[in-house]
Amino acid sequence: MGIENNISLDNFPEQGAWLNRKVKVCFNYDTSKTILGTIIREDVSGAGLMIINLDNGRTVMSTECQYQLLPV
Repeated sequence: MGIENNISLDNFPEQGAWLNRKVKVCFNYDTSKTILGTIIREDVSGAGLMIINLDNGRTVMSTECQYQLLPV
């Protein structure tokens, strides 16, 4: 548990332009095995987190994988 000063019931960090964009994700730099996902959080300020919801229902932090933004 923790506290983040700019996150509360009424306050949330500004989100970036990649929010809701599709990405191709791999793990441990193994580009032979990829999965698609959607960026569901991209903090421009505050905690600075990026979270990706994978198409298999799992959720990962951007620091736990490698990802490539897909064209719109």
